[in-house]
Amino acid sequence: MKMRHVRAIAVFGIAVVALTGARGSHGGSCGGGSSHGSSSSSNHSDNDSSSSSSTSGSVAGGSGSSNKAIRDVTIDECKYDPATKNLAARVTVKNDNALDYDYSFTMKFNGATGAGVLPVTATTNAVAVAAGASKSVDVSAPYSGTGDGSEYTECVVTRASRS
Repeated sequence: MKMRHVRAIAVFGIAVVALTGARGSHGGSCGGGSSHGSSSSSNHSDNDSSSSSSTSGSVAGGSGSSNKAIRDVTIDECKYDPATKNLAARVTVKNDNALDYDYSFTMKFNGATGAGVLPVTATTNAVAVAAGASKSVDVSAPYSGTGDGSEYTECVVTRASRS
């Protein structure tokens, strides 16, 4: 094999690892935000309602076996819902496994740095997701502020488990 062929194969291999290895290396997120340890994160903001304020979302956690459940969770939307006066998030749980699982997770709604806003936490009950399926879940926490919720700028899945 010629040296240029070996070089081309090496470059192709690096490109494949760089493009597909993001899940293992906890790479990127969409929407310009940062992921906090998992490529399952999503910083999608949905501004289809002019009366709600949007925030970003991310998923925390490492690559250990105890954190496999957190990689199955994606935050689709994170906002203040003026109709219910709650901090609200839409989360998708995708079970790419061969077994059915019940997922539970904890979401934290964080305020702007320096704004003096305390984080608000919401925990889900078990969400049953069949093998190879996805399920969207709405998560909410009561808003105790007096404004429009814009001081809450981020929601983060801080813990997840499956059984």
